[in-house]
Amino acid sequence: MLTNLFATEYLGTAIVKLLLAFTAGALIGVEREKHGRPAGMRTHVLVCTGACLMMIISEGIFAKYAHLSAEGIARIDPGRIGAQIVTGIGFLGAGVIIKEGVNVRGLTTAACLWYVAGVGMAFGFGMAAVGVCSTILAFVALFALKHVDPLLRKNRFLRLSIVTVEDRDLFEKIKEIFHSYSLTTANIEQEYDLENQRIQYDFVITHNHHPMGKTLIDEISKLDGVTKVRYR
Repeated sequence: MLTNLFATEYLGTAIVKLLLAFTAGALIGVEREKHGRPAGMRTHVLVCTGACLMMIISEGIFAKYAHLSAEGIARIDPGRIGAQIVTGIGFLGAGVIIKEGVNVRGLTTAACLWYVAGVGMAFGFGMAAVGVCSTILAFVALFALKHVDPLLRKNRFLRLSIVTVEDRDLFEKIKEIFHSYSLTTANIEQEYDLENQRIQYDFVITHNHHPMGKTLIDEISKLDGVTKVRYR
């Protein structure tokens, strides 16, 4: 059985699987590379090809010890390596997710890494048709569906910081401005700086209109007592 693992037919099949996984990883990774993401084409190629390699090894281990009895001490589970791939890629994907305030970046890239691991496993297990179909679906999700995003009225998040003099409580007037633009306040923080005699308001605002940062700054800066306005 061990000899069969090194037969020309077996090696040829393994090489084809690796080449298919390499190609699929490169094609899916191109979109992330074009967007300048840390996990670009090379990362996707390595994840996809590596997952394929692990499945080939898993298949080879099973083939090598398939003659062992199920009642024996040594029991072979070819799916165990595949299960560990899924878990391991989760840690790799977490490394590309970045949180900046209320914004989160890298989720799509992390999902791509997890996805290409599955594509590589499909090729490694010999399910070429499933791997090819999965690659095509990834293309649709990354390239075609991207053009649908502008058509959706999605909620936007805006973090607004306002500083006023201490003797002017402008909270209600600021809320009136938000209400006039049909904005929803998701979070409010208020700080009284007694030493510098000022009040700072921090708002997290949600809306589904066009970008509102510049408009709100123009409106709020007209209020008497406002000394500083910042948004991001």
